[in-house]
Amino acid sequence: MNTDFRTSLRKGDTVIVTAGKDKGKQVRILQMLPKKNAVLVENVNMMKRHTKQDQKNEGGIVEKEAPLHISNVMYYETISGKGVRISHKTLEDGRKVRCAAGSGEVLDK
Repeated sequence: MNTDFRTSLRKGDTVIVTAGKDKGKQVRILQMLPKKNAVLVENVNMMKRHTKQDQKNEGGIVEKEAPLHISNVMYYETISGKGVRISHKTLEDGRKVRCAAGSGEVLDK
């Protein structure tokens, strides 16, 4: 698996799922998994895990999120209501910030 994949998405960003059974859902990124080129997003790609009872946890079937490949999500822009690509721009004060490619809206504060 190639680990040279770079992305402009970050933990906490709102994204839209572009492929799979949950296509079209707008969700937040919970965790980035760069070694797997994947993201963990809330309430998408749910899987059932059968757990054994131990001293701390009760056993049973637990539902949790499984990772999605990074190429199956896109940054969700609230202005246009669509998924957009992310570009970079340098401001007058020298900071490099992320911008929505279509509208030019600055995503970083």
